[in-house]
Amino acid sequence: MAEQHKQLGDYEIVRELGKGGMGQVYLVRNLISDRIEAMKVLLPDLAQQGDLASRFMREIKLLASLDHPNIAALRTAFTADNQLVMIMEYVEGDTLAHRLEFGAFSTADTLNYITQVLNALSYAHGKGIIHRDIKPSNMMLTPQGVVKLMDFGIARSTTDLGMTVTGTTMGSLDYMSPEQVKSEPTDARSDLYSVGVSIYEMVTGHRMFGATSSFSVMEAHVKETPRAPIEVQPSIPKGLSDIIMMAVAKDPAQRFQTADAFRNALSQVSGSSVAPAPAPPAVVVTPPPFTPTPSPAPVVTPPPAPPAPYTPAPQPSGGGRHVGWLVVAAIVVLVALFGGTQVYRSHKQNAAVDSAMPPSTTTTTPASPTEPAPQPTPPQPSPSATAPDAMTPSSPAPEPTHRIVPPRAQVNTPPVNTGPTPEEIAAQKKLMDDLEHQSDQLDSRAAAVESSVGTLEQQMHQSGLGLRGDIVEARANLRNDMAKAKQALDNADTDRAQKFMQQADRELDKLEAFTGHR
Repeated sequence: MAEQHKQLGDYEIVRELGKGGMGQVYLVRNLISDRIEAMKVLLPDLAQQGDLASRFMREIKLLASLDHPNIAALRTAFTADNQLVMIMEYVEGDTLAHRLEFGAFSTADTLNYITQVLNALSYAHGKGIIHRDIKPSNMMLTPQGVVKLMDFGIARSTTDLGMTVTGTTMGSLDYMSPEQVKSEPTDARSDLYSVGVSIYEMVTGHRMFGATSSFSVMEAHVKETPRAPIEVQPSIPKGLSDIIMMAVAKDPAQRFQTADAFRNALSQVSGSSVAPAPAPPAVVVTPPPFTPTPSPAPVVTPPPAPPAPYTPAPQPSGGGRHVGWLVVAAIVVLVALFGGTQVYRSHKQNAAVDSAMPPSTTTTTPASPTEPAPQPTPPQPSPSATAPDAMTPSSPAPEPTHRIVPPRAQVNTPPVNTGPTPEEIAAQKKLMDDLEHQSDQLDSRAAAVESSVGTLEQQMHQSGLGLRGDIVEARANLRNDMAKAKQALDNADTDRAQKFMQQADRELDKLEAFTGHR
């Protein structure tokens, strides 16, 4: 219908580019901006299906949120002549499927192109969008060497078992995951299976299954184990062959769990012959030098010593009682000079000074033999300071100053250690229970990651390759931190247990990102 009009909305149809899973694609020119773009029109016979049309519209909204250099962008969408229309970025270049007609790709080119595809899938999967039709014919290679993933998010009927619509090409069936064939729910791992099938064809030059009928291809995806790529093409690196076989595992749990994990595994193949090891591990070594903070503490310790030399201060001057109070005042001034906070922290020392003062005034007055009469008067205020009669003698002013001492003696009594309260014991027990639960969760995560890393390491080792340096270091750190955390828990040392469990959690994050178990 669109061909008859030669114009749809503000777009002039230049020529037909091909047919997608559910629509026809045209090269068009915008009559206003004069920009060349691609137009995809929902097939007329499908436009009458309300559910399918509404799903097509939801997909358009998702595609509008995608902005990635390896994804052909959606410009806009509209309805015209009762047809749903998408205007896409026109990508000039050649599909990888067309390039495959001239033979298999080199390992370097395959890794380059598929890495770009996985970058696009990682971005889209992160936004909850599954492609569901990954194949070389949907990978466009530009003259600049950039791969653009096409036909993103084409809606499918739930009754078509993932097959293409009647009247369109049947190429998609060769790249479908077993769960798509069985009409089971699909997720990101289904796209990764299709990527694995695509790599298989790109490096061998042959389809993964040589079946000719649609049913036999579907059955092969579900039941048949393909030949290893290295058996088809011996020049393929063993590591790459193992990675492809892992990607096309029948069980989604046995595949790479994320596009990032798939890409990381492929980097082992390319990195082994190009660059030794990346730099990230150096960042981890920096934190330890920052521990020596307790240096200011020794500066505060000298002040307690000075009070002792000042206890013999009551010189034998004739002032008697007044001299004693002058000495008290002098000590208060000196203690204030050395820091008031030290007075409140050393209660025992303050009590010793205060208790030493009254005897000194009592002993100095009898030592002066000049006046016997004043002797009875001075001794009584000091020893009987607790009696109310002591308030009436002739020196009421010094008495309130001297009464600062008894409160300090009372402050000294509370520090008696009665042990932890029941609330503290309950809180400690809850903390231990929580930490043990966290430790069990870390154990479970660590076991899954160790298994995946171990499998990949064996595959790499068989082809003479090794894991990346940062992954080896992260695994060693994880084991060490887990062991120290368990030892701290056995000793009920919650602070150390929390510290090492946090460190183990960080290492697990690295390994899970690498293996795709996050």
